[in-house]
Amino acid sequence: MYDLALLVASCALLGCVVGFLAGLLGIGGGLIIVPVLSSLLLMFDVTSPDHVLVISIATSLASILFTSTSSVLAHHKNDNVPWQIAPWVMSGVGLGALISGFAASLIPEQALRNVFAISVVFIAGRMVLASRSKSLKEKPLPKGIILGSISALMGALSGLIGIGGGALIAPMLNYFSVDMKKAIGCASASGIVIALFGSIGYISAGWQVTDLAHGFAGFVYLPALFGIVITSWFVAPLGAKATHYLPVNIIKKIFAVLLVLIALKMVFS
Repeated sequence: MYDLALLVASCALLGCVVGFLAGLLGIGGGLIIVPVLSSLLLMFDVTSPDHVLVISIATSLASILFTSTSSVLAHHKNDNVPWQIAPWVMSGVGLGALISGFAASLIPEQALRNVFAISVVFIAGRMVLASRSKSLKEKPLPKGIILGSISALMGALSGLIGIGGGALIAPMLNYFSVDMKKAIGCASASGIVIALFGSIGYISAGWQVTDLAHGFAGFVYLPALFGIVITSWFVAPLGAKATHYLPVNIIKKIFAVLLVLIALKMVFS
């Protein structure tokens, strides 16, 4: 019981960091949750190394459902969610996340990691260059089904590796000249959809592998989920408020650093 309480407390501390980043940068926090939670689960002997990654990804996606909801509510209050384009983006990422659940077992994991790493490094590089540019030619945002299709690709990539989507959706929208703060708000809304479809898939897939008596709902580990959510829900609005006090260029550079970290994690994990 003492070990379980310590694990929940550790996850609560993790939730503080994740919640602030979710509000500030529009990411669900999977970049941080997955590696840290993997270490915690092995440290407390919760599961075997064979299942630790899938359990961490599943729990990460489940927590993103809560952190993104809290974050998007805060962004909505600050009028930073562009609802005129959000339905197309959210529909696209939802479809992509759903498809990725079925396709995950057919795609070689390392091949997907490498493709993803290359794509995020490209996005990060462009964001750094764009932040240094004095004047950028505006690129029109694709309309309707084209925007939905691009978002579906982002949703599929995000759902497969449990990062929630904000690290891809926000730079994509900003590339098409959407204001960075509104792009972050839209990314938070998209994270809800990715997390919902992803969590359903992981719970269904793991139902015969784990059992509720040991704290699992499919591949989602409930005590860790509780610890992360109980703090991240309250801290996320603080991160959302911080977007009003940070210059857009600084936010872009933070994004670029996070994207490079994601790429390194994908290649070397």
